Amino acid sequence: MKTKIKKLNTGFTLIETMISVALFIVIVMAGMTSLLNANLLQQKSTGMRSIIDNLSFVMDDMSRNLRTGYDYECISNGAIPSSVNTINSAGGISGQNCGGIAFISTADNTTAAWGYLVSYNPNYSSQYSIFKSVNGSIVQLTPDEVNIDTTKSGFVVSGAEAPTPNLNPPPRYSGGDQQQPFATIKLVGTINYKGITTPFSLQTSVSQRKLDI
Repeated sequence: MKTKIKKLNTGFTLIETMISVALFIVIVMAGMTSLLNANLLQQKSTGMRSIIDNLSFVMDDMSRNLRTGYDYECISNGAIPSSVNTINSAGGISGQNCGGIAFISTADNTTAAWGYLVSYNPNYSSQYSIFKSVNGSIVQLTPDEVNIDTTKSGFVVSGAEAPTPNLNPPPRYSGGDQQQPFATIKLVGTINYKGITTPFSLQTSVSQRKLDI
């Protein structure tokens, strides 16, 4: 008795193969898109973190140098003194709405006229940045991605004036300013990086280390 064996056709048809390849390509493309988006977000996050670190460094730089300096002077006209001789020798000038602050620094064991100022960015006239002045030489501290809000940022200087001495012995101060020089720094603005705008607000206060009361 002969047994008939039916041969079965194995494998995929051309249509099935094309559908499988198309589905595979769609899945791979979706995965690549997610991977590229994740990489882009990581790059933006790294860049944003670098800018925020820069802002923290600027605040630390101002705090450290103000703490070791003396003769604080509120700047309201946008002009930082270019030499020690042009800084008020009477002890300083206090102020509530200061666009900048000047002082005498003893960094590197030398006496120099230093200052920090919120001023317009020469690269972007509609933006404002933080600038540092050393004996009239000015350098921009904050990157171009940072825009300082001048209506909310600035310096507050108090106790900068020297106390009035009492000539009657023993030596004492009987009038004038009886407060140790004190400065408050406030920076408010936005970071514009690769189409993302991030607001920030930083504030710190510094007391002059050199005793003048």
